[in-house]
Amino acid sequence: MTNQFRKVALVGLYADARVAEPMRMISEYLSNAGIDVMAEAAYAESLSARVVDTDTLTSEADLIIAVGGDGTMLHAASMTKDVQVPLLGVNRGRLGFLSDVTPDEMLQSLDQIFSGNFSMEARLRLTATIVRQEADNDSELALNDVVLQRRDTGRILDFETRINGNYVNTHMADGLIVATPTGSTAYALSCGGPIIEPQLGAVVVVPICPHTLSDRPVVIPAEQDIEVTLLPRDGTQAEISVDGHSMGAFNTGDTLRIKAAANPARLIHPPGYDYYEILRSKLHWGRDSRIRNLGSTE
Repeated sequence: MTNQFRKVALVGLYADARVAEPMRMISEYLSNAGIDVMAEAAYAESLSARVVDTDTLTSEADLIIAVGGDGTMLHAASMTKDVQVPLLGVNRGRLGFLSDVTPDEMLQSLDQIFSGNFSMEARLRLTATIVRQEADNDSELALNDVVLQRRDTGRILDFETRINGNYVNTHMADGLIVATPTGSTAYALSCGGPIIEPQLGAVVVVPICPHTLSDRPVVIPAEQDIEVTLLPRDGTQAEISVDGHSMGAFNTGDTLRIKAAANPARLIHPPGYDYYEILRSKLHWGRDSRIRNLGSTE
């Protein structure tokens, strides 16, 4: 085994039986290999792992293994905002765009990875900052996306966008998604945005249900800063979410500033990782829907 990963942190929703069993298997595998296994107090004892708090976990770990779905990977990524710890995902969720190791191949993949046979890639992250008129500013890091959305109301939002200080558009829409290449296959895709290859230094800006049909997604270089300002409208209530978690209310006159983060997320992949194969398997490219439909009626 390689000495590159001598301290490994396990992260997952241990209360879920589908997650708990592979976590126990991984912990046993690592312990038998002489690896220092760490976990948070809620489930460390069950894994026979060393109990650590979140700060210690991210500062000491050489690798974080996240067991679960893409939400678990996003949570693990949020823990590494100030450090450069790589992440490995074992999929126990539904889609698994980020958690690409399957349970059936889990131990075999770990054998290869801990023998030094793996690839690592950097994934763009975004820093989202709400500049408030009447309160302190808030900042969060996003691996998937930053979303402006309606809150507790059926009313449409009016907002203005600027890119690198240049006026782009005044939108009437349910909101706006600013997505990384990683997030281009998430919410942005369902709103008509394009799929962006993960290594491309780009960001997609996608209106959500725009009132004007010509208000279309725009792909821009990642180094260009984005500003969004909420405009006055009676009954307007909006909020900002980052990777599915709310940053709080976004009020008239507030400004949302989004830029590329200095610290990308680092993902570990086992041998044979193929992004396009993942797209085919998860999005069912190349499959004849007529055959599936016929099969369902027999």
